Amino acid sequence: MRQAIGEAVLRMVAVLALAAMLGPAAAGEDGPVVIGAVYNLTGGQKKLDVPSSEGARLAVQRANAAGGLFGRTVEMVEVDGETRPEVIAERTTALFEGAPGLAGVIGLSDTDMVLAAAPVVAGQGRVFLTSGATSPLLPRQVPDYLFLAAFGDNVQAAAGAEWAFESLGARSAAVLYSGASTYARLLQGYFADRFAALGGKVLAVAAYDPGDPAAAVAALPPADLIYLAALPDEVAEAVPALRRAGIEAPILGGDGLDIGGAWAAVPETRAVYFTTHAYLGPDSPDPAVIRFREEYADAYPGREPDAFAALGYDAARLLLAAIETAGSPEPEAVRAALAATRDFAGVTGTIGYAPGSRIPAKSVAIIGVDSGRQSFVASILPREIPQPE
Repeated sequence: MRQAIGEAVLRMVAVLALAAMLGPAAAGEDGPVVIGAVYNLTGGQKKLDVPSSEGARLAVQRANAAGGLFGRTVEMVEVDGETRPEVIAERTTALFEGAPGLAGVIGLSDTDMVLAAAPVVAGQGRVFLTSGATSPLLPRQVPDYLFLAAFGDNVQAAAGAEWAFESLGARSAAVLYSGASTYARLLQGYFADRFAALGGKVLAVAAYDPGDPAAAVAALPPADLIYLAALPDEVAEAVPALRRAGIEAPILGGDGLDIGGAWAAVPETRAVYFTTHAYLGPDSPDPAVIRFREEYADAYPGREPDAFAALGYDAARLLLAAIETAGSPEPEAVRAALAATRDFAGVTGTIGYAPGSRIPAKSVAIIGVDSGRQSFVASILPREIPQPE
């Protein structure tokens, strides 16, 4: 009990210190237009959120270089959630204590992390625009105020299933997923549903322990395809575990496998594919990607952008566009303007929300990895999408 009280006191001290550090960032009519950002800059989610936060900061820099909004500077106040839901909730609360004039909040790339922040933001009557989380259940879980900048997991899983069935010719699949992750559990379920609907057979579904995937791998039956639903910090263990077990079938996963240049350090990466938000490679012919790569290189010399960097960039730009359309940073006006967005041109595709929906309909990129080298394979808008459940 004493230890629990001591930990609670320490957390409260940290919250108060953060609020003091943020200072009075409230935006009056002549002050900056202020948006908030919550990212896991440390801990297991940093591979997703550090690039995303860099993209968001770049978007704010570009907005200010173009004159800001309404002749006012744009300011992004950012906090680190440390990949701990309790810290995320506390620091999101402190974000509003230090910057009560926030027009809205962006950030985070994982369902469980978003559910620690978004209810706090909604409780303050502000929109939370997650740059990278993909659960299609999120808008139901945080009504009215939570928006996705990315496609839903049911969309990327359906795209992967259709591509595997039609382009790889896979007729059977064994599914392996991270048992501790809501994201992984939902993703594999949507894949299995769509693959079966196409006529494929799911021979096994196995949850693995992130610290030791070998036991679950050993129990998998032979199949045309392995579907791997993993988090980024698990990829370097899970993929080699499959190959060491003698499994030579192609491996397909979701955007949790989008670990950028870190693939170069993962052994035995032959015939690996994943669905993600955009192909950011230097050979991309997309003018929006080319321009983004140039801006990113100027801002972060020596760094290669990935899809999560582009999502952070798109999320910040999308929120700023909604503020501009609203004519002010007034929260309800911003929420209405964001909900009315139809054809926003992002690096990761065109973003728009159909009436009553807060998840954009976007194409899915499929990327291949061989010996650590990534290449663009296809762009797919799935024909049929499993219902969120």
